[in-house]
Amino acid sequence: MAPTQTAPVVLLAESGADIPEAARRSLGIEVVPMHVTLAGETFDDGAVTSAQMLATCAETGAVPTTSGCTPHDFTVAFDRIHAEHPDARILHLAYSAATTCSYDSALTAAEGRDYVTSVDVKSVTCAQYLVVSEVARFLRDNPDATVDDAADLARDLSGRIRLGFIPGDLAFLRAGGRLSNAAYLGAHLLRIKPTVEMVDGRLVATKKRRGSMARACRAFLDDFLSREGLDRSRLAFVYSSGLSDEIRAEAEARVREAGFQEVEWVETGCVIASHSGPGSFGAAAIAER
Repeated sequence: MAPTQTAPVVLLAESGADIPEAARRSLGIEVVPMHVTLAGETFDDGAVTSAQMLATCAETGAVPTTSGCTPHDFTVAFDRIHAEHPDARILHLAYSAATTCSYDSALTAAEGRDYVTSVDVKSVTCAQYLVVSEVARFLRDNPDATVDDAADLARDLSGRIRLGFIPGDLAFLRAGGRLSNAAYLGAHLLRIKPTVEMVDGRLVATKKRRGSMARACRAFLDDFLSREGLDRSRLAFVYSSGLSDEIRAEAEARVREAGFQEVEWVETGCVIASHSGPGSFGAAAIAER
């Protein structure tokens, strides 16, 4: 009797994971768009670059807002993938459920579709990208792995992923409802640059630093690298248009010196840039077991 063949697994994530196009193609990752509203017009994340969106913001003074994927967005994605890969299982590795409706939308759309599994990876932007791409590499290297194997790995990684970033313009955080007017005015007047971190799936402002963006980035990165043992095999930086080349060069040199082997730069899409503004900087890595 011939052995039963393992059903292939197709990975799906939201556009807010900021997965680079090259990684999508090489690892076979599918993406469903989140949404951005700017000056009364709503468009899919990815329809324009974040640099183009931020340029429009600078020209018009408008600040964007965002919304997660709807059940319809996931229905379209699930149906398309199932039509193209009828024998495959779909593993949705979701943008943090504490920050948007996307995870719940996926669960709604998955009703009656037993070929869909969703896991809240409690991360966003380049941290979500690291989780999704690590699972994709695992599936590539282990063709007999099941969707349950991949989901278990995603849950393990979601508990060990670390992400922090410094917004480039606090007006964008305020517009997105993640910063009060009083906090914005105080930070602006005192030249305070808060660090925002993922804590159990939530975006939380932690340390506040005064001074230039370069100084704040340097202090953030030193703290990020020294806080706990991180797996030195891989690190991802995230940035938005407007971050200086000098900051990028110094940051990469610092993590190379710290022993990180694979270092990637991930530019934000429109959803993340809508909250971080121009010139933002962050980093994600996986903690050791």
